[in-house]
Amino acid sequence: MRVFTTTLEIQQYLADLRNKGLSAGFVATMGALHQGHLSLIQQAKKDNDLVICSIFVNPTQFNDPADLEKYPRPIAHDTQMLEQAGCDILFNPEVTEMYADNEHWHLALGEIEHLLEGKFRPGHYQGVTQVVYKLFNILKPNTAYFGQKDYQQVMVITKMVELLNLPVKLIMCPILREEDGLAMSSRNIHLTAEDRLHSLILSKTLNWVKKNFDSNKIADLRDKATEAINAEDGVSLEYFELVDGDSLHAANQGTKNVVALVAARVGKTRLIDNVLIN
Repeated sequence: MRVFTTTLEIQQYLADLRNKGLSAGFVATMGALHQGHLSLIQQAKKDNDLVICSIFVNPTQFNDPADLEKYPRPIAHDTQMLEQAGCDILFNPEVTEMYADNEHWHLALGEIEHLLEGKFRPGHYQGVTQVVYKLFNILKPNTAYFGQKDYQQVMVITKMVELLNLPVKLIMCPILREEDGLAMSSRNIHLTAEDRLHSLILSKTLNWVKKNFDSNKIADLRDKATEAINAEDGVSLEYFELVDGDSLHAANQGTKNVVALVAARVGKTRLIDNVLIN
């Protein structure tokens, strides 16, 4: 695996490969890799000649400086995992390589950036689009792979690609879960043993809603799910919503593509999860 830390070097290297007609699949990460990330690498390997992964903890998408500070950064372990997974190229830049002083970015994403996650993390999706746009520009991948766990993020990046007419195809890959049902996340390492047990209420409730889904009883299902999560010790619910998977507006009887999404704090750790219902 080739490792690059500067834009100039990786662009020169990739230009040579593109001239040979090789296709590139890209997986953007903030490191602290787990099997969920590696499943994206595997899908990219199936579809492309080359796989590029980036590891960059992006400061502009954090609302809370303390959250940015404590975000795990096990780069040696991550590099080893990527090598074992057969990744071809790692881009691991410094913040100064990605951002100039006093840089300004605002993309008119519309209401999608203010719903659900956007309510609880204002400005978050401006930071996400800012860095993903930079990475797409630097690396120019044919295809980029994102995890379903960040469902709204996939929608926001899709919107950015449409607005800016970027020549990249986006693929959303399924959530990978631990054996007990917990969605894999870099933040799971912050859960205590007790938190971990309490966190299972999220996936259990999502599965219960999927199993019992009835388009005539959406409000009732949401209320029961909210009640179940609120009853769990150590869990502070931020939202549980059943939405139209294309607009993120509340689902109704006629909604064809329903997604249930949840966000909660378990102990001190904020977790998100979702399930595609139909």
